[in-house]
Amino acid sequence: MKRPVNILLRLLLVAIPLLLALAPARAQNVVYAGQTSDLGVEEVTGTTYTWELYTDDVSINFAVVPGNCPTANAYFNGSNIGPTVSVTWMIPGVYYFKVNATDENGCSNLRIGMMTVLNALPFAVIDDPSQICRGDEATLVINLTGTGPWSIDLFDGINTTTYNNIISGPLVLTLNPQVTTSYTVTSVTDAYGTNNNPSNTVTVIVNPKPGSSRIYQYEPTSK
Repeated sequence: MKRPVNILLRLLLVAIPLLLALAPARAQNVVYAGQTSDLGVEEVTGTTYTWELYTDDVSINFAVVPGNCPTANAYFNGSNIGPTVSVTWMIPGVYYFKVNATDENGCSNLRIGMMTVLNALPFAVIDDPSQICRGDEATLVINLTGTGPWSIDLFDGINTTTYNNIISGPLVLTLNPQVTTSYTVTSVTDAYGTNNNPSNTVTVIVNPKPGSSRIYQYEPTSK
């Protein structure tokens, strides 16, 4: 389960003749694999903006070499032309993006930004549990994404319980709630990082057992 994040970058462009020796201004930004970011410039009337993506290669002459990033690594969502574009970053690594601005007179200017893509944050997805009767055990199945080993914090509305060194998923817990209880994972950590908002919330409904009553022996009346 991946949650998109939009990041708007503001790079002011002035339409001037393109110089191959132009030292690019590099804006550094960080996202997680699978996230989407918006890249934008301050729009100037009559100016056309074209964007390109590059893998990490500092030897590239960005002024003359077209974008070389495979779509499996990162791709534009829709057009790469305009003052604002949307990019989804799929594979961890370092990338560069270029925007080239061309005005009505054909004069151009470019700027380069750098994007660092980290391994995706881990998530926990809890399956919907079955109802139980009071005194019975409940089963909680917690599915984990990312790269193990994991540790999680499970909150039941009152207490937080930590489970460490989870080698493989899903994590199956046997619990014994006495009343209807909601559960959520408030933190999950894998080999690469920690997510402090990682989980859905589920509720175990605990039904009361029928009340006890006296048992009477039935004796038929004689006629």
